[in-house]
Amino acid sequence: MPPLARLIRPTVANINPIRPTRAVWNRTFAMSTGAAETDTQAANAASISGITVASLEQTLKEKLAAEHVDIEDMSGGCGQAFTAVIVSQAFEKKNTLARHRLVNSALKTEIAAIHAWTPKCLTPEEWVKKQKEASF
Repeated sequence: MPPLARLIRPTVANINPIRPTRAVWNRTFAMSTGAAETDTQAANAASISGITVASLEQTLKEKLAAEHVDIEDMSGGCGQAFTAVIVSQAFEKKNTLARHRLVNSALKTEIAAIHAWTPKCLTPEEWVKKQKEASF
């Protein structure tokens, strides 16, 4: 029997198999996501994964010919959550979903190693327009 199925099976501590207790849910979630439970574990995960702002920027510039990439580490330095503004001509005539899929396919291995990734994908024309709006 798979280990996760054993955790959700009814036991004395978990009578209702549809809604497991908090402890059972936390163990199941932590095991299924590989989430770090402490800051030390998160820092170790970041150092092992090797994902940095610079490596993400370089990959996006190479694979998408991005004209501008601005990435921010939202995880406090442990390298597990990033938000990005990506400007590329490759996004022309693509909707938001298609743009995100293009970025996610370019960063497939990197995204698998981090916890959260939030891209904002713009064409060069959209970027210039946003810059003009922000200057007012």
